Amino acid sequence: MNGTTRRLARHILPWVAAAFLGAGTALAGPAVAAPVLHAACTASEYENSDGACVHRPEQSATVPDGATARCKDGTYSFSQHRRGTCSGHHGVAEWL
Repeated sequence: MNGTTRRLARHILPWVAAAFLGAGTALAGPAVAAPVLHAACTASEYENSDGACVHRPEQSATVPDGATARCKDGTYSFSQHRRGTCSGHHGVAEWL
């Protein structure tokens, strides 16, 4: 084996071996897990960073009980932390 062949083999063989052994998914990078709802959360709630179930933002003509912010899209948030509040609703229009 000459020098070029050895260099080529050293760089290509690991990839060929991984593909042959079915490790293509391992080379693609880490898997991203889907968010998991807390067992006690209902469909109208989400699990916040503390693990508590919080009411999802809702559309309302009046300020709902427990709302903490009005989002720029007109929905009301019940977030317990400022960070991330209304992030999927174009940001916070007003803190309540």
